[in-house]
Amino acid sequence: MLLHSIDLIGTFVFALSGTSAGIRRGFDFFGVFVVAMVTASGGGIIRDLCIGATPPAGLVNIEYILAIIFAVIIGIYCQGLIIKMEKPTLWLDALGLGFFASFGADKVYAFTQNIQIAIILGCVSAVGGGCIRDILTGRIPVIFSKEIYASAALMGALIALAGSTGLINSTYSLWIAIAVCTFIRIISMHFKINLPAVTLKTPNRPK
Repeated sequence: MLLHSIDLIGTFVFALSGTSAGIRRGFDFFGVFVVAMVTASGGGIIRDLCIGATPPAGLVNIEYILAIIFAVIIGIYCQGLIIKMEKPTLWLDALGLGFFASFGADKVYAFTQNIQIAIILGCVSAVGGGCIRDILTGRIPVIFSKEIYASAALMGALIALAGSTGLINSTYSLWIAIAVCTFIRIISMHFKINLPAVTLKTPNRPK
């Protein structure tokens, strides 16, 4: 019950970030809903399609759809409040990142028994929706920027798989994975810790 509640909270928060992005771009209600939907469920849908878990949970579970609709309504009619609560929203987003990365990797491994696929699709579960959101709103996806986002998701997926494969206690591995991923994301935001950017080096031309 607690895990399901966290999943719904993560879905709601991701949908809220999608709603905010759509509003800032001046989309109509349908456009805002689409952006919110793909942000909250896009990564999970891609994951489920890749492992053959069809139809995807994000499309058939009414609770997730209602969470997204609720996020859209809140985002549209409480824009000022959302802006004031930007930092807490980012913290919840970090929690959602940790949850989706960890449980995404665990679900994929349960289906495939393949560590490599579980790592990749665990990360896709966490960052895929945000990547689609950024593309739809004409932004460079955050996973391609200097922010520590996908890297945090990767750590969460790895720790979750350590539990799934018996390297660490599976009873606590998912909670540890969520905590570590969330902690890395929050600390990197708080202290503005970024990955180094790759810069284009131009050769010196002779004068």
